[in-house]
Amino acid sequence: MDTVEPVHPPAARSARILISTGEVSGDLQGALLVEALWRQAEKRGLALEILALGGDRMAAAGATLLGDTTAIGSVGIVEALPFVLPTLMLQRRVQQQLQQHPPDLVVMIDYFGPNSRIGTYMRRHFSQVPLIYYIAPQEWVWSLSPAKTQQVISLSDRLLAIFPEEARYYEKWGANATYVGHPLVDRVATFPSRAAARQQLGIVEDEVAIALLPASRRQEVKHLLPVLCQAAQQIQAALPQAHLWIPLSLSQFQTSVEQAIRRYGLRATIVTEQTQTVIAAADLALTKSGTANLEIALAGVPQVVIYRVSRVTAWIARRFLKFSIPFMSPPNLVMMEPIVPELLQEAATPEHIAREGLALLLDPDRRHQIQQDYARLRQVLGDGGVCDRAAGEVLDLLEQREMGRVMA
Repeated sequence: MDTVEPVHPPAARSARILISTGEVSGDLQGALLVEALWRQAEKRGLALEILALGGDRMAAAGATLLGDTTAIGSVGIVEALPFVLPTLMLQRRVQQQLQQHPPDLVVMIDYFGPNSRIGTYMRRHFSQVPLIYYIAPQEWVWSLSPAKTQQVISLSDRLLAIFPEEARYYEKWGANATYVGHPLVDRVATFPSRAAARQQLGIVEDEVAIALLPASRRQEVKHLLPVLCQAAQQIQAALPQAHLWIPLSLSQFQTSVEQAIRRYGLRATIVTEQTQTVIAAADLALTKSGTANLEIALAGVPQVVIYRVSRVTAWIARRFLKFSIPFMSPPNLVMMEPIVPELLQEAATPEHIAREGLALLLDPDRRHQIQQDYARLRQVLGDGGVCDRAAGEVLDLLEQREMGRVMA
């Protein structure tokens, strides 16, 4: 009997993908996805052109940058105002480029305001192009109304969720959601060991290494850097062997950080392009709320998380928007319990930060408890291979579209 070969749908021989994101953390997530897309496309014999709204990391991963969005992100109502016009101007230029060279698929990462405009533009002018939301807005945590949730879903043919609760939330509202796990699981797997990291940085055995991660946005330099430096000053007064290690997220912040080190008389070293090494080497991290909190947790480093916005923004959010969230830092949001100390707005004082930091350094019970909580967090965040799973989902949808074209 003759063997009948299975019939496979013809794959797209080449395809153009647009990945749209913003800010430093989005650039990191986008770069991890770009690298995985190259790997998975090669396995499928698919030639890709990857366009991006992002930053240096995505460009280094091989994407063609249509615009740099890492310097125009902000958190807060008042804080966002200076970036509205530059963002709109950039998006207008990008829309003109897309009109001439439309993508075959769009991946939106976080960054909801600008991404909603990109998605709406694509729906209006290129309705046949699939849209994927990867790392969607955290409506499952702090939704102010169903309208934004519905908007996310309307702009998403597929939603790739990085948290289990995120997938459940969006599925409940009717999204085609798939839980792929958190991409930082893959990133932290490449971190050096503690011993190797300390050797690389030249940290001596009895030094207490404190990672200070104050800012990835200009507004954070203003609102967070001074209070973190004052807290570090108090910790160093109590522990003369403590030394600060400050990895810069953007080189434009170097002058401000150097000035703060001198102003507060800190024993500190600034490093560039070595965030992974600094985190791996640290005994403690003093950090703003953000994606780095998960990297720090997955690396097993105790941390104190803070966040502040301007008083005007805080007052508007509380008075008119009724803004209230259970937690701010990603580790606490994932577990929905306070596994890391977080100090927000008025509570983020130098005294409170220093007290929490010293407790994590000197109290064996506190250090043991946070390690136990980190172990539970690692289980929730899923297995390795996250970025390749996400890339596979992207290419599957792309090939489904091509198959539909052929069948038509």
